[in-house]
Amino acid sequence: MNQPTIGIIANPLSGRDVRRIAARGAVATNEDKRNRIARAVVGAVSTGVTRVVAMAEPFSIAAGALTDLRLGIDTEIIDVGHELNASSTTRAALAMRDLGVHVVVVLGGDGTNRIISMAWPDVVLAPMSTGTNNVFPTPIEPTIVGTAAGLVAIDFATGGTNRNAWAPRAKVVRVTQPTPNGTNHELALIDAVHIVDDFLGNRMPYEPESLRTLVVSRAEPASIGVSAIAGRTCPVSASDDAGVVVDCGPGGQPVSVPLGPGLFRTVPVRSARRIELGEPVTMTGPGLVAYDGDRMTSLDDHPATAVVERTGPHVVDVPAVMMAAARSGKFGGDVPRLDGDMRR
Repeated sequence: MNQPTIGIIANPLSGRDVRRIAARGAVATNEDKRNRIARAVVGAVSTGVTRVVAMAEPFSIAAGALTDLRLGIDTEIIDVGHELNASSTTRAALAMRDLGVHVVVVLGGDGTNRIISMAWPDVVLAPMSTGTNNVFPTPIEPTIVGTAAGLVAIDFATGGTNRNAWAPRAKVVRVTQPTPNGTNHELALIDAVHIVDDFLGNRMPYEPESLRTLVVSRAEPASIGVSAIAGRTCPVSASDDAGVVVDCGPGGQPVSVPLGPGLFRTVPVRSARRIELGEPVTMTGPGLVAYDGDRMTSLDDHPATAVVERTGPHVVDVPAVMMAAARSGKFGGDVPRLDGDMRR
């Protein structure tokens, strides 16, 4: 049996970015993040997890949480550098892969999970939200996320081979773009967006008039951001084997959408339609492409092609894992079960 191991990657900058200037998102303090990590680790250890590997960073979020817990488990803090950028997250993900981590608990937003998924395509994630426009991470209490992550880690460590049972693959948007030096490959967990009159690296919420083509893996009306634009016009859930493409711009029908927490804007939507997995959508400049909110690729010289695929990371299905564990008696031992109408 392998030692059941969970990894902890906490983005020290999530929940603190400049987008809160334009919206009403809550600020996640380092103490709050440590508390969430501690609750997740306690949940995982309650299932029998005996090893935790955490990423070091300047604010000692995960390291501080583990030090305070004193749970008598094996802990390892990996130092991959303190640049406070995506490269640190990439190196941490690769190090955890090499150290035999079974499930990575991530404290961050869509962008943090995207970076991990690009570095480690077969990663098993248990994402917890602290970002701004989060669609990918779960809003479930960290204690329960950690418990489910622990159950999955133990299953894998004891010979479980069907990852799709408790951690199915997520849909993603894959974007390819030919360049003079080859083909550029990018990934979005939720949305790839063609925008105009914007600039690379901008972190502010989108301006409605700048939006053009939106390719979305999940179109959920109960979310915020780009997913909400698609969700309010052509809903598609995470479990549906399909995506959505939305065409925005002058002459479109006005749709009121929360582009950020507490930030409603009117977006001109010209059309929205469901697309099949693998169906290509072309994005042609001028402008640029943003991936899960990060403006990264220029379209001025070369068009890009986006497709929605179910080839993303494995994501722990927390409710399904907890239900299966309860039904199999993992929590209650031989407690007698009373059937029938229990209402009084």
